[in-house]
Amino acid sequence: MTKVVKIGNVLVGGGNPVAVQSMTNTDTKNVTATVEQIKNLESAGCKIARISVYDEACVESLKAIKSLVKIPIVADVHFDYKIAIGSILAGVDKVRINPGNIGAKWKVEEVARVAKDHGVPIRVGANAGSIDESYIKKFDNPVDALVQSAIDEVNTLESVGFGDIVVAVKSSDPIETIVANEKLSKMTSHPLHIGVTEAGIYEDAIVKSAFALGHLLYEGIGDTIRVSIAGNPVEEIGIAYSILQSVNAFDGPEIIACPTCARTEINVEELAREVKKSLADVRGKIKVAVMGCVVNGLGEAKGADVAVFGTKNGGVIYMDGKMVSTVSREEILPALKNLVLEYLKGEKKFENDKARN
Repeated sequence: MTKVVKIGNVLVGGGNPVAVQSMTNTDTKNVTATVEQIKNLESAGCKIARISVYDEACVESLKAIKSLVKIPIVADVHFDYKIAIGSILAGVDKVRINPGNIGAKWKVEEVARVAKDHGVPIRVGANAGSIDESYIKKFDNPVDALVQSAIDEVNTLESVGFGDIVVAVKSSDPIETIVANEKLSKMTSHPLHIGVTEAGIYEDAIVKSAFALGHLLYEGIGDTIRVSIAGNPVEEIGIAYSILQSVNAFDGPEIIACPTCARTEINVEELAREVKKSLADVRGKIKVAVMGCVVNGLGEAKGADVAVFGTKNGGVIYMDGKMVSTVSREEILPALKNLVLEYLKGEKKFENDKARN
């Protein structure tokens, strides 16, 4: 099990829930736009937000941004160690530095000393595209070069007594990402942040991230995650939670839906999206099926905890494979949510009764 690192009010590592992260794509100097995007990310379920800090003016903006948002803020710093130190002094909750470009060893050590004095964790974020040339020449395998560059940076931080470290090794190649993190997990006990960097546009990013991150999480590797999508970062959050849910690492409703056919009597996609949104604030392990007709609906109702299948006039709702009610289209969402909440309360009561026995 990895160590625990405290990032603002979020604990990562040590068996804590996997924290979903994202990164703003607004100009950090535009405080209003950046704060708005961070709040949108938080509303979507983001637990930690990273922002680019590329010059002194960005450092000044950090103070205002920090005062206006609730979730932890990570300063993403490249090239200039003074910017990293300035970000720490401005009150960020974590600093991300890249071992491929932050500079000489003494600069990293200086950042570590200031971070230690202010209780700010550091994420060592090594990317395949920015490894120092010396590692490329030393290793034939790019994965080994990537991992060793991260480990050497960790060793530098630890050499000055700094231990609040999160490590990330990312590649745009999902297989390299998997192998690199598997190797890294055997070489350090620090929490790991996992993700596929430069994963591409929406559908490509989803496929690459689901493959790599799902694989790693299934192996028990990964304490925080980010799905990198070229576009609106808010879209990353829902995908990240879907990946977590696919490996039973998220305690929320699982929504399944039929692929539809000519027998479908309702708009399944529309209803499934409405159901997912309606249950977004619900916590607990439960499978909810949204089906388009009775052909698969009855069968799925038996496999799901709660199910609805559409009819011309509305829907039929099942719980534990038994029909509960017939409702109109307008009544489906409130009826389904009430049933889900009842089910989870009953499950909790059952667990408590079991515990007493």
